[in-house]
Amino acid sequence: MKQILIAITFLFISYYGFNQEVNYSEKEISISKYTDGTLTFPKSGEAESLIIFIQGSGPTDRDGNQSMMKNDGMKKMARELAANGIASFRYDKRVLKMEELKIKEEDLKFDDLIMDAVSVLNYFEEKDEFDNLIFAGHSQGSLVGILATKENADAYISLAGAGEPIDNIIVDQVNKMAPQLGENARNAFNEIREKGKTTNYNPMLESLFRASAQPYMYSWMQYDPAKEIADLDLPILIINGSADIQVEVEQAHMLKTANKDAQLVILENMNHIFREIKTEDRLVNTKAYNEPNRPLHPELIPVITDFIKELE
Repeated sequence: MKQILIAITFLFISYYGFNQEVNYSEKEISISKYTDGTLTFPKSGEAESLIIFIQGSGPTDRDGNQSMMKNDGMKKMARELAANGIASFRYDKRVLKMEELKIKEEDLKFDDLIMDAVSVLNYFEEKDEFDNLIFAGHSQGSLVGILATKENADAYISLAGAGEPIDNIIVDQVNKMAPQLGENARNAFNEIREKGKTTNYNPMLESLFRASAQPYMYSWMQYDPAKEIADLDLPILIINGSADIQVEVEQAHMLKTANKDAQLVILENMNHIFREIKTEDRLVNTKAYNEPNRPLHPELIPVITDFIKELE
């Protein structure tokens, strides 16, 4: 009897597994020595539109993961969009290759991220396989995407993107977490904006203002997302989640205000990594950052799909 039960269980698992239809195909592509990624196609092998995903801040890989944070957000989005007939390309940030390429932190600039995104756009333009090339930037990648879109992309999607300069965002975060350090952070950023560097900061803010990171921060501070998105004259979709504890919905409204023609969608209960969180418990929210099996917010893919299909 035990052997029969085992056999039945195996048959059930096998049947269930083999009947999970794969609606996509993938291949690895190296764009340059800085940029490696994954092209995800619909099962048919054909698509009119290609979304180029740009990752958020930190050492984030093509799937949306970091060494201590695995949620597979970008991978899930790519594969679910493929099931809807939309191709995508997602790539590792160049910071993951800093050691391999002997790039020093003090030599890294925000413009390097823009250059990588543009190189991806140029690669697919030359291939001429898609009618529409669309940037979709997440968090920090939203600003990168805005700037790269100016190089002849066909549309743009902001995913949890900020609407004001990075120094304002960080000072606001410092004020919330350590109010006694807020004014010091503001003054340090002001000095970086004026002189390109600073030494006048509290030691508790060393991770923010270490000397080797200041050139990158200075280059990032030169861009105001709201001013940059105002210059875009093409279809724009701005998405944010009401449960996002990193980029609040007010930031999305800033982008919308700057570009009246943009489409704004606030997804109820979606957090920063595209999951549905039906509680105000921050622990539950942040725990989702390490739950790759948790499904995407149910409205996310339909919203993006509708936007893309309108282009086609």
